[in-house]
Amino acid sequence: MFLIILGIAGILVSFFLANQDSQAARFSGILRITGVILVLIGASFSMFKVIDAGQVGVKALFGKVNNDVLYSGLNIVSPLVDVTNFDVKTQNYTMSAVHDEGSKAGDDAIRVLSADGLEVIIDLSVLFKVKPSSAPEILRTIGTDYLDKIVRPIARTAIRDNAVAYDAVALYSSKRDEFQNKIFQTINKSFMKRGLELEQLLVRNITLPASVKTTIESKINAEQDAQKMTFVLQKERQEAERKRVEAQGIADYQRILSTGLSDKQLQYETIIAQKEIALSPNTKVIIMGNGKNAPIILGGN
Repeated sequence: MFLIILGIAGILVSFFLANQDSQAARFSGILRITGVILVLIGASFSMFKVIDAGQVGVKALFGKVNNDVLYSGLNIVSPLVDVTNFDVKTQNYTMSAVHDEGSKAGDDAIRVLSADGLEVIIDLSVLFKVKPSSAPEILRTIGTDYLDKIVRPIARTAIRDNAVAYDAVALYSSKRDEFQNKIFQTINKSFMKRGLELEQLLVRNITLPASVKTTIESKINAEQDAQKMTFVLQKERQEAERKRVEAQGIADYQRILSTGLSDKQLQYETIIAQKEIALSPNTKVIIMGNGKNAPIILGGN
């Protein structure tokens, strides 16, 4: 555009000099030709617009935004049109208490009051993108600084509005997923009205007051100790049941022997005992039975 304006100015000056009766009139032709060349060069540069991948272009002519969107690649437009590029890839806006970790330098975490009146510090990441078809409307109503005008204030407000419904401990533990889903829905509704698409919301960290955190840790340790004791007691009960079954088996065995023990049973038990002694590698035994039915067992190494 600058070259076009400069070329037109040169052409006008050349016409003015041509009407003068001075030596400068001799340069009017050269100046006119130079002006035409500048206009052509400027027009050629202004007519061809290259839109990078992951971006769209929005045309504006003398402040009036055109609803047509230029997509990635080479586009031919009017030399007088001003093209504004919008990034339509996934963008990450992080608000963190850690310095130089968030989108803004310094401590940018969100401080909210929970239902029980405690201050909770929340780190949040918002993953979103600009809808290509909505880029002209964003330029017309918001501008290119939609991060500071839309993303940041809407996200922080949604966090504060939803956090007041939960206790600090619930936010930290049992209700964390529910809280994240609620603020996702709140932010998503606001983004959709403004041409933005919310992809994911990440509650990265929830920091409680030191006293509350200590209480939670003590409670967790107590629950772990209780679970450990439950396991020990269960194991002891199983061991007691095993011993009871074993004792009952021995008692039943002794009762059967005392009521139904015969000579043949005694002879069988004697043979079993003598066989075990004879098969022992460290034993050398000679057993002579004293009954006519008792066997003679010779064993040794």
